[in-house]
Amino acid sequence: MKSRTKVVVIGGGIAGCSTLYHLTQEGWSDVVLVERNELTSGTTWHSAAQVTNFGMNQTMVGLKSHSIRLYKELAEDPDYPINYHHGDGGIRLANTEAQMQGYRHFASMARGMDVHFEVIDAQECARRHPLISTENLLGGLWDPLDGDIDPAQLCQALARRARKAGAEVYRNTPVTALTQHGDDTWTVHTEHGDIDCDIVVNACGYRVNEVGAMMGVHHPVASMEHQYFLTEEIPAIRDAGHRMPLLRCPISDYYCRQEKNGLLLGFYEQDCKTWGMDGIDPNFVNALCPDDLDRVTDVLEGAFARMPALMEAGIHTVVNGPITYTIDGAPLVGPIPGKRNAFCIIGLRAGLGEGGGHGWLLAQQIVHGEACYDTWCLDPRRFAGHANVELTALKAIEDYQNEFRFHFPHEHRPAGRPARTTPLTPVLAAEGAEFTVVNGWERVEYIKPTPDFTPTLSFDFDETFDVIAAEVANVKQNVGLAEVNGFNRIEITGADRHAFLDRMICGALPRRPGRVGLAYLLNHQGMVKAEATIANLPASDRGPDRVWYGSAAAAELHDMDWLSRYIAPDEDVQLRSLTNDQTILVLAGPRARDVLSACSRGDWSRDAFPWLSVRECFVGIAPATVMGVSFSGELAYEIHVPNASLHAAYLALRQAGQAFGLQLFGARAVESMRMEKTFLHWKADLITEFDPFETGLGRFVRLDKPEFIGRAALIERQAKGPSRKLVALQVQAAHAPAHPGASLMAGDRVVGTVTSGDWGHRTGLNLAHAFVEPHQSPEGSEMILDLCGDRVPARVIPACPYDPDFIHMRC
Repeated sequence: MKSRTKVVVIGGGIAGCSTLYHLTQEGWSDVVLVERNELTSGTTWHSAAQVTNFGMNQTMVGLKSHSIRLYKELAEDPDYPINYHHGDGGIRLANTEAQMQGYRHFASMARGMDVHFEVIDAQECARRHPLISTENLLGGLWDPLDGDIDPAQLCQALARRARKAGAEVYRNTPVTALTQHGDDTWTVHTEHGDIDCDIVVNACGYRVNEVGAMMGVHHPVASMEHQYFLTEEIPAIRDAGHRMPLLRCPISDYYCRQEKNGLLLGFYEQDCKTWGMDGIDPNFVNALCPDDLDRVTDVLEGAFARMPALMEAGIHTVVNGPITYTIDGAPLVGPIPGKRNAFCIIGLRAGLGEGGGHGWLLAQQIVHGEACYDTWCLDPRRFAGHANVELTALKAIEDYQNEFRFHFPHEHRPAGRPARTTPLTPVLAAEGAEFTVVNGWERVEYIKPTPDFTPTLSFDFDETFDVIAAEVANVKQNVGLAEVNGFNRIEITGADRHAFLDRMICGALPRRPGRVGLAYLLNHQGMVKAEATIANLPASDRGPDRVWYGSAAAAELHDMDWLSRYIAPDEDVQLRSLTNDQTILVLAGPRARDVLSACSRGDWSRDAFPWLSVRECFVGIAPATVMGVSFSGELAYEIHVPNASLHAAYLALRQAGQAFGLQLFGARAVESMRMEKTFLHWKADLITEFDPFETGLGRFVRLDKPEFIGRAALIERQAKGPSRKLVALQVQAAHAPAHPGASLMAGDRVVGTVTSGDWGHRTGLNLAHAFVEPHQSPEGSEMILDLCGDRVPARVIPACPYDPDFIHMRC
């Protein structure tokens, strides 16, 4: 066994084998996989192994398409062919028009990845799958490339190719401990000796937290018992003359696929059960949980109604084994939070079907620092410290119970709430607030007009339309107050803080005391990595000269990881997170200055406190730090308040605001207003697939700076010209917004993809942001938007359709 290697991958299921193989494909051959038992002896061996193209976003569709291409190539390898039923086709059923509308959106989204789904009616579903009944059925989504694969053969084929490229695989080699050294390298201790390495990858399936504990981390992954059974031969399948398509049924919570001349039938019962919460038997290897078919009786009755032939089929084999889930159902593939040179590929509930793509994206991140797609939807840093064992289990149960029911826009499922709150959460709830969730935080979405107000789940504009319109109108005419909790805030101190930040950002760094600026950070490929508000706070009784770095709530762990990675050993720079200590109250509207002046001493006039200023003060009796910045496009102040004083500041603002028409507003109103200003959202419009010039941020780039991360790559990219350009669009539809991922067409060709969309209530425009081919980017260019199956015109308009001269923000 090697004593030194570049990467050690721990775990020999699909996650580990795929990662090992793809590392060799990226050019790293000095890599090792260690497995405590035999390959595929965990969840992989009992997987139902379905391989679909369906995904909830383009990254997921892209990685699944890679899996399909790879598996087809492996199946056709004459030296080591594997069993892969490719292209049997699959149907996701629906019995409501809302589900059908969702399928039409996913078909639009997938088209941008060159994946072609088909939305079909009930009769066509029955024609393609003659065993199903059309009772209580509207139709479904057809995936022509759906299929299934042999799990063990797949992993062995990947391991074989990795070995041929120089990798090594050590079976029956349990890891006993992990030690990280001062230079961030690792020693992997095993029962057969130690391996020193640069990088460790946790690919340990349901034993993920056994290895996590060796690193001193906990991963938000929980296991669920999952049952399926194999039937005896069914004559209709035997005599069909073709393989039956796969079925996935949100109506009755089951799936099925052909297995020999019978069916494999799997269940997602409501009376589901977590597994391994109190530890896992070390001898649980190639093992199963006890059968418990009583638990799936209700699901089975629904399957019988949909497929009457099942009532005549005998049960051949029952399988009940653990599968892993995360808090939001998507895997954790990428850097491990708080660790250096440590990665994970875990929580793969559909591991066999997706694993080829997950390993592909992870290998790119390990070798190059970034993948070809923006991988935030998979990033382990998307969950913060609130992701504990109990929350993970509750969300795993909820996701299991809704396996085939996609999330609608603005749908907020109730399990595990509230996870993160402020002192104002119950106060705002009493005011009628409806809450959304941002990185676990309960954030006000809008104020309900009545206590029993419940909007319809839909891809169309819903009953909140007029509610949001009223909140925006009051912000425009008077003044509004909103809580923005969870905002990522890092305090940066030390004599070298400005030199450090200047190296991190691609533009001009605000250095003057009492001033604020917007900055962008790039990765080493010259792509947009992060967006930050930089505020210079002079020394006071609250602290020394310091910089506040503020960014999106979701970026809490991501940005801390990125910043801390690049502090040089000889630099005097300290980082301290204030995210959980302070909360922002946003005061926005033309009367905002009047309200602030009524409850805070000092001169708040335009001359004394102009736009992009920062000042420490008191709001009522509450200590506060006020910034003159706006995400709404109106005169606005961000009032940063310690949580201990938050209620006091809120009361002072509410009392002062009575004379000026102050009303509460929420995140939905902010979304509408920021669209009208073409202000961009991190990980919606700001992603690592595009550089700042493509994203319309050229004014924030200073290529004449001698040094910043990504500079050389950005210069090289600029010389080649843009691959896409971000534009603002007016959508010629009044019934629905453009949804992220929707395709923009020129004839039958996709020429762009929507990143965000909403109705602009001040402009009366249906607005969208989208990355489009450069020749489609000039103002006035027209395209066709595939809006949930409706083809509607969309036209490029000037950026910032509301107050383009920024008069309101500066007044």
